[in-house]
Formats: sequence, structure tokens, C-alpha cells
Amino acid sequence: MSVTLIATVVALVLGHLAPSLAVSVRRYGWYRQWVGWLDGQFPEGGFWRGRWGIALALLPPLLAVGLMQRALEAQLLGLAELLFGIAVLFYAWGPRDLDVDVEAVARARDPASRREAAMRLSADGDTAPEGVALVEAVFRNAMRRWFGVLFWFLVLGPFGALLYRLLVLSVVGGTAQALPSRTVAGARMLLGVLEWPVAQLMTLALALVGNFDSVLGAWRDAGGASFRADHRFLLAAGRASVRSEMVEAAADAGYTDQDGDGEVDLPPPLPGELPELRDAMSLVWRCLLVWLAVLALFVIAGWVS
Repeated sequence: MSVTLIATVVALVLGHLAPSLAVSVRRYGWYRQWVGWLDGQFPEGGFWRGRWGIALALLPPLLAVGLMQRALEAQLLGLAELLFGIAVLFYAWGPRDLDVDVEAVARARDPASRREAAMRLSADGDTAPEGVALVEAVFRNAMRRWFGVLFWFLVLGPFGALLYRLLVLSVVGGTAQALPSRTVAGARMLLGVLEWPVAQLMTLALALVGNFDSVLGAWRDAGGASFRADHRFLLAAGRASVRSEMVEAAADAGYTDQDGDGEVDLPPPLPGELPELRDAMSLVWRCLLVWLAVLALFVIAGWVS
């Protein structure tokens, strides 16, 4: 737990204080070249082009990281393990700074530049999210850039962090385009399984830092109580939480329920402004602080016992 907490704090601080270092380190071209090479080695109808073919791409790098992780256990009083964990988590985090990407969308001065900035938050890399989809994109990107990597680092160490990052790369972007369609489908299914517990814990954190009733209702209506390998309930909870934040802000500013629907009327947004994006980003940061606070409590409990 202490390794996870320290590594997470270091990864966050380094990413914000040394963005150029993050950009130079977080390069995954080798993985795209690797899957491209694999794609040329196997004929049609082979294992590689089936649902579980992604295992062939994942196994070598994950095996190398897993063996290194095992070899460094308890070496140099745990310092070697800590440094290796920090290095892998920093590499798997992001890869882009979510704050910067969200702020670029919010500050865009015209529709064209806004669409260009929104492409960095796109779920498929082809379509720029707009309207409500932008709010959903903040929570989806928070999960795939921060929370998913953090959760699987906590569960499986550096092995888990790299596993999650490589699966995301296999589903979205240029690497996914280099993979056979059935291989991508298998990677997407496996990624959905890995993201389900992450999305559940993010939703719980949202309920704690936002409007509990709104989040719970949205989670239930979106099927969050059943096991399905997707994260739609997180997106629904995120939308509900952002709306609750905006309603509370409107009430504090003196707006009232003028149409009698039992809810404070939201003020019309100023031209070009997207306050819901900043609310979503604020909620994401508060969720991360909740996660880190829980980790810190576990670390303190371990020291006390």
C-alpha cells in the first residue's frame, strides 16, 4: 500500500512539474510496431486473429515486467521495488495530462478549435465528443488515464499497471487499427472486465464527494447493480453528479424553480463557456483525493498494527 501511495504521488507530481519529461517517456510506438510485426507472421484463421489473440501481444512485455517485479522484491530494503514501481506507474499513467486537455476544450475560442481540442478526449479517436458526451469523456478519460492504472497497480503492482495501459492501447488509437478486428473485440471485452471494478469504485467516490442520491439513482438506472463488462453506469453517474453541482451553484447564485418542476433552473451559459467541463474535472480530482485518502488510511493502519 505504501509503495502504491508513494508511486502515485510521485507520478502525479512529476507529470505536472515536468510535462516534457512525461511526453518524452510515455511513448508506445514500440507496442504498435510489435503488434504490426505479429500481424504479419500469422495467417488468416489463426489464433492471432481470434478473440484471444491479444494474449500473444501482451505476454512478452508483461512477462518481462512480471519477472523484474519478482526479482526486485525485498531488494535494498524495498527501495529497488519502489523505484521500479514509480518508473512503471509514471510510464503507464496518462499518457496525456487530463487537466490540460479539458482546459483546452473549455478555453477554445471557436467551434473548429474546440472540436480539435475535443478530439484528444475522444473515445474512438475518430469523433470529437460534443455536449453531454464531453462530460462523459472527462470521466472516461479519468478512468483510462488515472484510475484504471492506479487500481491495477494497487492489485497487481507494475504488472497490473502495464497490463491495463496496453489493453487501452489495443482498443483505442493507432495500435487498435493495426490489430485484426476479432483481436480488438477480445481486447475490448477483457478491458471491460478490468474496468468494471474501477468504474464501481469511481462511482462510489462520486457519491461521497457529490450528491449521493443523484449518483445512486443514476447508477441504479444505468444497470450498475448488475455485472456487465462496460462502464455506462459511471458515465450516467458522472452526468448526474455534474448536473447536481450546477444546480447547487445556481441555487447559491439566487436562481429559483420558475417552471415548477421541483428543480432550480440553470442559468443560460455564456457564449463559448463550458462550466460543466470544469465541474466534471473538479469532481474527478475530488474522487482521486478520496482514493488517495483511503490508501493513506490503509498505510497508517498497517504501521499501527
